Amino acid sequence: MGNLTLGRYIPMDSPIHKMDPRAKILAMLMMLIAIFIPSGWIGYGILFVIVSMVIILAKLSFSFIFKAMKPMLFMLVFLLIINILVVKTGYVLLQMGSIVIWSDAVFNTLYIAVRLLLMIMITTCLTATTKPLDMTMGIEDLLKPFQKIHVPAHEIAMLISIALRFIPDLIDETMRIMKAQESRGVDLKEGKMMERITAILSLIVPLFVSAFQRAEDLANAMEARGYAPGQPRTRYKQLKMESRDYVLLICAGLILAGMIGMAVL
Repeated sequence: MGNLTLGRYIPMDSPIHKMDPRAKILAMLMMLIAIFIPSGWIGYGILFVIVSMVIILAKLSFSFIFKAMKPMLFMLVFLLIINILVVKTGYVLLQMGSIVIWSDAVFNTLYIAVRLLLMIMITTCLTATTKPLDMTMGIEDLLKPFQKIHVPAHEIAMLISIALRFIPDLIDETMRIMKAQESRGVDLKEGKMMERITAILSLIVPLFVSAFQRAEDLANAMEARGYAPGQPRTRYKQLKMESRDYVLLICAGLILAGMIGMAVL
């Protein structure tokens, strides 16, 4: 669980860190849309190279990015098993008695794995290079046009920011509780199924108590500082788009258009 990196901000002096959060959020959305366009393996290869270049510019390590894939391995294995049982097209790759593994079952699983990898790389790069406060302001500014139809832009941005900020805190709290339980003789990794379920329950209860306590402390701190949802607010820091931010948006738009072109052609 300590491998989960989404939501962790890594302070660095890089061009990506200095960019406007609104530009990074919009570029991320365009890249995510490009991922779901069926542009083939060549298109995904191009996307992987581009995202890797962004990670290098952000001065992030690839090990930090790929750690986020580890929690997804179980889901990918489960998906592979389902595809093997359901998909019966393509050509036979392997046959073991009555079990036949078809090529489309493996390729479909790889297709989804590549998409997940690209999505995690993009989202982790965003959260690792954007401060939670900047993320809140960026989301709020992007949602401001929807205030005309009574969409609470600030409240939504605040909720997203708090959720992202609480992810690493809850992970650290889970690791602390696991170490405390193991020091008391609780085995969370071995034993029979019922014993492991009981051990997990002993982990979940204190984790929920700690999470509710953190939420209450945060609510009290916000009330003590005069926070009132729905009331007009001012900012000390104002966001300002620069030329590099427009270059980022243009590049993301061109990549999206290129993926659409590859899918159509």
